[in-house]
Amino acid sequence: MRLTVVGCSPAWPNPGGAQSGYLVESGDGSLLVDCGPGVLARLRAGGSWPELDAIAITHFHLDHWGDLVPWVWGALYLLGRRQPPGRPTLWVPPDGMATLARFGAMLGFADMFERVFDLAEYEPGVAFDAGGCSVTATAVSHYDLDAYAFRVCSGGRTLAYSGDSGPAAALVDVARDADLFVCEATLFSAHVEAALRGHLTLEEARAAFEASGARRLLVTHRPAELETSRGVDQAHDGLVWEL
Repeated sequence: MRLTVVGCSPAWPNPGGAQSGYLVESGDGSLLVDCGPGVLARLRAGGSWPELDAIAITHFHLDHWGDLVPWVWGALYLLGRRQPPGRPTLWVPPDGMATLARFGAMLGFADMFERVFDLAEYEPGVAFDAGGCSVTATAVSHYDLDAYAFRVCSGGRTLAYSGDSGPAAALVDVARDADLFVCEATLFSAHVEAALRGHLTLEEARAAFEASGARRLLVTHRPAELETSRGVDQAHDGLVWEL
């Protein structure tokens, strides 16, 4: 399994950075986890349209799905191609298809996403096949929005991804004994947020990692202005990690 960090900025982009997008590739296919602003441009850097088997979205904050909109326009209207772009399966949270229809009605037309993607909704706690991987979604605490962490398995390797989450026991379960735990660490202090939590500090991310027994930690979704402790691996756009 190979992980490529396409983008890893928090809700505001780091200088020159793309927002959340993580490409998981194995011998059986390719899966893009989240697709925030800037991700499509990075995927197109080689000059061709991205050819992926599947995309899975953790939640509907813009920095995790916003580039699905230009993806639609490019797939529908891109000229000069001998063949139209493929149709990735787009996995969204429960009731996500209705959410996409509402967004589509505001941004273009209600069925714009289903014209380009094969839409599917995942069920929390039930593994689904996406891009050659077995993925299980677990609900996590992200303010009052439905949000999910993913456990992604392929070829005997396991990648855990927090998505956006405040402190939650579920994160420890998602990352249990994983080969790599990609965990957000957005905040400099827990006091930035009130009782309703939506993000982690670096210390909270490390605590979840240590409790999980995962082999390695890669912190992400972290502002460029915040220092990261020496010895902690931090995601950056373009990072490639072999599991």
